[in-house]
Amino acid sequence: MDVDTRLLRCFTVVAEEGHLTRAAGRLFVSQPALTKQIKQLESQLGVALFTRSRSGMTLTDAGRSLAERAPAVLEAWDVALREARSVSSRIAHVLRVGFVASAANENTQAIVGTFARGRPGWRVEMRQTDWADPTAGLADGLVDVALLRLPFPGQDRLRVEVLLTEPRWVGLPSAHPLAELAEIPFRRLWDEPFVATPPESGWWRDYWLATEEREGHEVRIGAVARNPDEWLAAIANGYGVSLTPAATARFYQRPGVTYRPVTDVSPSQVGVAWAAADDDNQVVGDFVRACLLHRSSP
Repeated sequence: MDVDTRLLRCFTVVAEEGHLTRAAGRLFVSQPALTKQIKQLESQLGVALFTRSRSGMTLTDAGRSLAERAPAVLEAWDVALREARSVSSRIAHVLRVGFVASAANENTQAIVGTFARGRPGWRVEMRQTDWADPTAGLADGLVDVALLRLPFPGQDRLRVEVLLTEPRWVGLPSAHPLAELAEIPFRRLWDEPFVATPPESGWWRDYWLATEEREGHEVRIGAVARNPDEWLAAIANGYGVSLTPAATARFYQRPGVTYRPVTDVSPSQVGVAWAAADDDNQVVGDFVRACLLHRSSP
């Protein structure tokens, strides 16, 4: 019997968390989608893996047996997959760098240039993902290293070095009354509808909605965007406002969208991230060192 490793990975996270909502946040999927995947795995195996209740998900005897062995299976598969992709990358002399939005801001070109000078014949291939995956493919081994917005789900399982810190601003429709202010207190935005990242992005979505900095004030979602173009269109069309790094005002100008500084909200950070399995990868190490060479002072 062939079992999709994706289903096995979902099962392992639910077994660890004992709760569908928390597991869905770690996996960047919606709770209904995760429930469907668990049921699919149970159907394929012909056994019940969990006992469901209001308090959470409890492993059955069959589930406990699978939970004991599944992590080793997944780890071996991840290592084999990463090694295969790494070999392919080395043969082609290509370093795959994942990123979301503006990567490391203006430092990106300097980082790539420093890496290229230290690795003649190598090419950096920048791969942008949508906001459903805040790790830009790093968690799935689709890239070798990534330039990411911190914090993000799964950060504790990766190597991360902070490269820069910048304030969070707000993007809002140019016709919005608050656009006339030079800077906007965050409290003034609490009753506004917000443009949010997809639910699959887990608690990264909550971070960019600043849910923990609203003193319990409920968030209103006006639209959902998976990438910068959808995000800009939603704001320009008046569907909502959105917190964003200050660099967005430089990288993503759009008619109908105005950016303003926001006070009383925490800043944003950019970091370079890589898998622990690549600690001895000299090419990845060279890229990380290039990043640190161009790290911005706080």
